[in-house]
Amino acid sequence: MFLRMVGIIMGSLSDRKVMQEAADMLTELGVAYEMDIVSAHRTPEKMVEYAKTARDRGLKVIVAGAGGAAHLPGMVASLTTLPVIGVPVKSSNSIDGWDSVLSILQMPSGVPVATVALNGARNAGILAAQIIGAFDPIVGGKLTSYKEALKVKVDEMSRELHQSSAI
Repeated sequence: MFLRMVGIIMGSLSDRKVMQEAADMLTELGVAYEMDIVSAHRTPEKMVEYAKTARDRGLKVIVAGAGGAAHLPGMVASLTTLPVIGVPVKSSNSIDGWDSVLSILQMPSGVPVATVALNGARNAGILAAQIIGAFDPIVGGKLTSYKEALKVKVDEMSRELHQSSAI
């Protein structure tokens, strides 16, 4: 049976462009995921069911993106013991994204939500993979390769800078 390890949820289809970056990163690292629209405000029963059954469905981490008041990550975290990574999404009804950032960041004691940068779904995908990679050597190895590739890119940029500025 093919188990999805990460759940990617968002409050609206308009969040998909941002949240797709988490999915793309997980695909690159070989981590299976599922993706769905789960609104804390418009489909609260679906949100409760999603969060409460996530572990039984094989999920290890949930990445939840939300804009505006951004209640989805915190509400999901209140209903599961799985790690939840919140992605604040700059949406049309947000206050330049700050309301989303603060809603996800300022969780009460006992209900943690790891929070990435505004529209930072790529980092959320990496963090989800790192959580899984802490216990899965195959994912851990792919993360090591990914980080090594980042170093190579920086070294290449450094060489390019020095070559273009050499007189």
